[in-house]
Amino acid sequence: MRRLLTWCAVAAAVPPLYAVTPADGESFLPVGAVHGAFAIAVALPLAWAGRRPLPVLAVLLAELVAATVLARPAAGVWPIFLAADVLVCCVTAFRSRRAGLAAAAAALTVQEAAWQVELLREGHRLSAPAFLALSVLLGLGVLVAWTAGTAIRQRREYGEALRAHAVTAERLRISREVHDMVAHSIGVIAFQAGAGARVIDNRPEQAREALSAIETTSRETLKGLRHLLGVLREPPGPSLEGLADVDRLAETTAAAGVRVDVRRHGRPRPLPSAVDRSAFRIIQESVTNVVRHAGTGHCRVSIGYGSQELSIDVVDDGPGAAFEGGGHGIAGMRERVALLNGDFSAGPRAEGGFRVAVRLPLEAT
Repeated sequence: MRRLLTWCAVAAAVPPLYAVTPADGESFLPVGAVHGAFAIAVALPLAWAGRRPLPVLAVLLAELVAATVLARPAAGVWPIFLAADVLVCCVTAFRSRRAGLAAAAAALTVQEAAWQVELLREGHRLSAPAFLALSVLLGLGVLVAWTAGTAIRQRREYGEALRAHAVTAERLRISREVHDMVAHSIGVIAFQAGAGARVIDNRPEQAREALSAIETTSRETLKGLRHLLGVLREPPGPSLEGLADVDRLAETTAAAGVRVDVRRHGRPRPLPSAVDRSAFRIIQESVTNVVRHAGTGHCRVSIGYGSQELSIDVVDDGPGAAFEGGGHGIAGMRERVALLNGDFSAGPRAEGGFRVAVRLPLEAT
């Protein structure tokens, strides 16, 4: 865009070459020599217009003042007006708003002064409507240039805001993925480590089983983290984990002492990647809360494949209550569901225990 504006300014600044002949008809310079030199002097600073539009505009306006003082013909300075307007657009687009306004005001002031001096020198007497029309024409040219530059700047700022928002959203998504993965695994490891520590003296076989479960869980977590980092390094691809991994999650949780009864209703089918991944993370976080806080050895996970929505229910009958404090578990699940325009509820059951219920809309097929 800057290069395009620069070439526009160069094209506008090169005036037509024509002969300059004195009143007695004797040409004192070769045809077009004066205007050729004038065009070169005007166009030379424009080579830096893309990188330093404001200083180049100042030089161009100074050349306009010099051309007016040296009594150059009006046809030779009008192209400078056009080049100045293009530079006003460039300054407004790629510099601050204050710089754009200052450039527009300076360009309009110098242009108005230059053509009025030219009219006075040539002895032209314009009617009030004609004088007003010329003033409005100059002002309109600067206004159009400033408006175009403002539109370019706003479009560029909007693009930068979109990119910043995308980066923030991706950071939040990655943080949720890492939290859900690590929180579940650390919960299982902590549970097994505590159990192993209590039975290591009396029942070394059970302590050995606990250590084996810790090893298995930690290896799976490390594998998942490597997978996540590998996906971050590669172009977008399939989802990291989905509902197909719920049975593996149940096996890992069973090693921590909590049996997970997985029930599926409806016909399982491929789901949108965002729904599939979020559903798995919600189930994983819910089961992790059961392991940590429910104080029970059993929970039930129900997955319903409807025609318009996916339903998830995670229920336990423990005496404890799922964690709703300052952590990221419940809040993270609620945020995931909200991003997919679904419904989320979590709370104690009247008959005891805790229930997490989720409804995620599916795209029509």
